[in-house]
Amino acid sequence: MTKAPKQPKGETKVPDKNTPQPLLEGPPRVINIGLSSFADDLKKQDAEIVNVDWSPPARGNIELANLLAKLSYK
Repeated sequence: MTKAPKQPKGETKVPDKNTPQPLLEGPPRVINIGLSSFADDLKKQDAEIVNVDWSPPARGNIELANLLAKLSYK
């Protein structure tokens, strides 16, 4: 097994695109967008979570969303 060359202090090596990343080495870290019950379940499991309070523009009403978009571009 060969050792990787040491990096000088202050420099960070950018991983190669083909190098597998250790996604499952630590506990999950989650960004939850909009569904608070999902965030609540994760909190019960002590997952690290950031909750974003989001809903679709105009509550998902496409016609109203299009009208609001026209107003914002004037």
